Amino acid sequence: MGKGVLEVHLVDAKGLSGNDFLGKIDPYVIVQYRSQERKSSVARDQGRNPCWNEVFKFQINSAAANAQHKLILRIMDHDNFSSDDFLGEATIDVTDIVSLGAERGTYHLNAAKHNVVLADKTYQGEIKVGITFTATQVQEDGGAIGGWRHSSFNQ
Repeated sequence: MGKGVLEVHLVDAKGLSGNDFLGKIDPYVIVQYRSQERKSSVARDQGRNPCWNEVFKFQINSAAANAQHKLILRIMDHDNFSSDDFLGEATIDVTDIVSLGAERGTYHLNAAKHNVVLADKTYQGEIKVGITFTATQVQEDGGAIGGWRHSSFNQ
């Protein structure tokens, strides 16, 4: 179904849950696509409304037409003297983005807000992310051409 690069633009979060024993929470996000994980920087002393403005790239190599593509954003609180605390997570189904990107060469979803689900399955806060999928075309000799398709006009 899709071969290419999934870019995730982690913008910010608002209204996160959690209080830290020593003051404000220091949130960061673990962005996961299948077995690939990326970690944002820690938004030190930004509390419940952190801003990251970071971009993460994931390689996608899925030939299955019925494959489900999910992006999981786990929001954590960085602690210096104990293990980091889970603040919540958001799951984004990117199957359509990958499909449309594979069809059109690229597909961009503007930054949108997604609900944050807490450990007890209730909602509190939101996280804002933008997503782009750029297909990689494979030439007959095996070399890759990024992001554009061959057409009769390019011959």
